[in-house]
Amino acid sequence: MWALDQPCAPRAERLLADTPLALLVVLAVGAAVAMLLVEVSMLPAHAVRVVGVTAGQGALLATALAWASVSPASSVVAIALLGLAATASAVAAPGAAAYLAPALWISWLAARGQLDSLGLGTPVSLRAVATGALAGAGLSIHLLVSASRTLGVQVRVDHASEILSAIAYDVGANVLAAECFFRGALFNRAARRWPFAIAATVATAAYVLRYLVDPLLPKSPELVAGAVFYLALLGAINCWLLAWSQSLVPGVVSATLFFAAYRTLGPR
Repeated sequence: MWALDQPCAPRAERLLADTPLALLVVLAVGAAVAMLLVEVSMLPAHAVRVVGVTAGQGALLATALAWASVSPASSVVAIALLGLAATASAVAAPGAAAYLAPALWISWLAARGQLDSLGLGTPVSLRAVATGALAGAGLSIHLLVSASRTLGVQVRVDHASEILSAIAYDVGANVLAAECFFRGALFNRAARRWPFAIAATVATAAYVLRYLVDPLLPKSPELVAGAVFYLALLGAINCWLLAWSQSLVPGVVSATLFFAAYRTLGPR
């Protein structure tokens, strides 16, 4: 009788359940082999960036899709599109337009209702999108002002093609993979287990760490400290946007605006 009287609370899934380990191992081994071939001059130097984007962003995106119970074939398609886009971008700057392909693929999966658990494809209000835009714009303005005053950089638009290529990369790879995994997948899972503050801390710490290990990030102490501050703030804001709106779209808008502002910074 006691068992009948007591409510049965379903157990939350393990935080890392359904991680596609086999696919991640393939990506890691493929990246290691490609980098070795670059070292022995069997592949061109730009292959390192192609491999880095394909393996790094592909691993994040594939894991997010796996946690959303999307078929492995869809994850492979996403990785292949990232690889093709990275290759096209390495060949010529206009090739960065190919980064629209992964974004369109994810949009198609969302439209079919396969990414609801990530906060994509669910209804989102104009107010929520506007709030995300305001958050991203405010953080961008603060970045541009403070960076120009303290880090010896300034806003530069004299290399417009490079800036546009970088923004395309953010839209179809950097922001897309990070928001899908760190907010849509990791934060959502953590929030089902712990209070908001703990879940946001876990997701944001992992988000910041992802950029700190990025070999493309400048390693001067000032720039690293600035990156930690802004990325932690962006991560926390986007966790709140997702929890508040129940949609990943406002966070994607926020992060896209922030990185677009970051891409305009250059040495004086």
